[in-house]
Amino acid sequence: MTEPALQIENLVKTYGATTALAGIDLHMPAGCVLALLGPNGAGKTTTVELCTGFGTPDSGRVRVLGMDPATASGKLRERIGVMPQGGGAYPGVLAAEMLRLVAATARHPLDPEWLLRVLGLDAARRTPYKRLSGGQQQRLSLACALVSRPELVFLDEPTAGMDPQARHLVWELVRALRADGVGVLLTTHLMEEAEALADEVVIVDHGTVVAAGTPGELTAAAPDTQQLTFRARTGLDLDLLTAALPEGYTADETKPGAYLVCGAIDPQVVSTVTAWCAQHGVLAEELQVGKRTLEDVFLELTGRELRS
Repeated sequence: MTEPALQIENLVKTYGATTALAGIDLHMPAGCVLALLGPNGAGKTTTVELCTGFGTPDSGRVRVLGMDPATASGKLRERIGVMPQGGGAYPGVLAAEMLRLVAATARHPLDPEWLLRVLGLDAARRTPYKRLSGGQQQRLSLACALVSRPELVFLDEPTAGMDPQARHLVWELVRALRADGVGVLLTTHLMEEAEALADEVVIVDHGTVVAAGTPGELTAAAPDTQQLTFRARTGLDLDLLTAALPEGYTADETKPGAYLVCGAIDPQVVSTVTAWCAQHGVLAEELQVGKRTLEDVFLELTGRELRS
């Protein structure tokens, strides 16, 4: 039986009076892409820090590639790659120099020159890190995480600051890593990214796991939990709209001018919504019927209020 890439059992970590993790369990098979999702302060970064040996838990068990990262960090770091969100490079170092420096610490590194070309950094090879764009810094950080041929990679917001072309390039790299049997633990605030890449999704909030499963499992809607979305002017009276709908339906303004009606969506319900809009002088645009997205599930579980 193949050993899991990552196994976490009842993980607890506190910082003074703040509980960052309150008993998290997580299982990640080898060669899997797992998206760890949650609002700010949910415990994602703490989880990654404990998995990569940058801290010790108060209680619970962590095993990364079968090893305890708190006691075997030296051996473990030869087998994992870490891409922190902040990049972590020296401000004045040249892009190519930084990658060659990291490659020199690996036993069997990838060719740094090849990796620079693959990640579109060849023209920036002699540019100081501080003068790289945000997206270029992210790609250099990714190159540093991959150059040692890791068995497991931790990617923290890997496409933050990237344009669509660079983002899709990184997505293809993640898929290639999975095809080669490399495990990827991904944290991201882009639900589209998680839905496109992840084999498994774990949503955490307030230091606990609130949902886990494949993207399909988490977004699967029962017959009475479909949704209708449309755009219109902001501030519609949703109490009146809900009163016009059959009992048990809900209507929300998910963001300014974007509306969501949940329930068993059939032709009669669609007709009711459009008739209500016409009656109140509302032009409903981009009306669509479909299943919940991962973002819908995320907001249902963690709420819509802003987090610092």
